[in-house]
Amino acid sequence: MNRRKHPERPHRRKPTSGDRTRNSKLFRVEASWDSRPNRPAIRTTTDRAQARRLADTFAQQGAYVIVQAARGFEWRTLYELDGPALLVERQAAEQAAAEAAERARQEAEQRAQQAAAEQRRRHRLAAEAATHARELMSAPAIVRPEHRQRARHITGAQR
Repeated sequence: MNRRKHPERPHRRKPTSGDRTRNSKLFRVEASWDSRPNRPAIRTTTDRAQARRLADTFAQQGAYVIVQAARGFEWRTLYELDGPALLVERQAAEQAAAEAAERARQEAEQRAQQAAAEQRRRHRLAAEAATHARELMSAPAIVRPEHRQRARHITGAQR
């Protein structure tokens, strides 16, 4: 015979104790590439910073990235990164920086050439001034009709 206390009720075990609530601190990073659209990369983590680092890494590799957070049994999108567009922007910025550096180098070279030309002009003018000063400091030339020499200067009245 059945020796249970309540034979009309089926036997039930005690419920196991334990938390069955879903982890609400999960983050999911989905990355998909144009070169392999059938094989997206999906990573889940409980660390928000690690999820952000993963998303940045995938975006630098040229993937379209979606970062999601768990909401019960569904995912809500936190933000999206367009990797190909970010790569194009970075290449454009690098190219603009390279062009600016080249312009700055050419301008510096041009300024150096102008400074060198100015230095040569000043040096030439100083040399001319020194020779003229030496000539003006010498004794006046003897002016005799038999040893006629050219005058070192002509005044305005004798022209």
